[in-house]
Parts: sequence; C-alpha cells; structure tokens
Amino acid sequence: MLYLSREHLEIMLTHARAELPNEACGLIAGTMDGEDCTVERVYCLTNTDHSNEHFSIDPREQLTAIREMRAQGLVPLGNWHSHPESPSRPSAEDRRLARDPGARYLILSLMDTQQSVLHAFRVRNGVSFQEKIKIQGEAAVGIVAE
Repeated sequence: MLYLSREHLEIMLTHARAELPNEACGLIAGTMDGEDCTVERVYCLTNTDHSNEHFSIDPREQLTAIREMRAQGLVPLGNWHSHPESPSRPSAEDRRLARDPGARYLILSLMDTQQSVLHAFRVRNGVSFQEKIKIQGEAAVGIVAE
C-alpha cells in the first residue's frame, strides 16, 4: 500500500499541468514499513526530454533530491510522471526503463481534463503490477487515485 496526502497529489497535479503539453516528472520520498510506503515529500523535477511521450529526469536535480532525502532521514520510494495524452498505466518504454523492482512508479494521466487519474505500479522483469493508493486527508478535487 502507498499512503499519499491530498497535498502531495495537488503538488504533482499542479506541476503536471504547468508542464503541458510535455510530461512532467519527479521523485517521491518517505518512509517504509514492510511493503507499506508513506510519501513524505514529492519532488518536481525537470523533464530534460521536453516531450509529451517520454521523460528523463535532470540528473543534477535528481542527485540534489537524493542528498536532501538522506539528510532528512527519508528513503527514495520511486518516481512519478504524467501522461498528458494517455491513460495512467505504464507504457512499454516505462516498463523497459523500470529497473528497480522495489521502486514505486506513479503515473498521473491528464487525458481527461475534468478528472485526472493517478495509479501506482511496481515493475518486475518488465511486468507491471498495480499497487493500491490510500489518500490521507480530504480527497483532492478533480483527481482519482486508485
């Protein structure tokens, strides 16, 4: 289970909308208790590909974020990115590039302008498995997280 606050959802959604028509991306950090993860921090980073079909996280920003996580006693939980024109599911490229079976991959679909959709996945050997998301606090308006 992945625990995420309404505020974290809104941070991702705001960044994703600001980056349109390109994919937005970032990292998530927090704490782990067995298989359960609690997101404590969302990082909004630069997509150096500037593309609406794929992303690459700026390596300098990624290193800075990892250092900050460690300094705050948080662990890297995974990454997140948006799909401006496609559903909230890993693309073939997403699955191919997902090399850490312990990481969570959050995908925020913006294809429905009235209701964005966020899903969490883990990827093992190129196969994706959806993970449940539990929203802490009041539900965000205009977004579905499953």
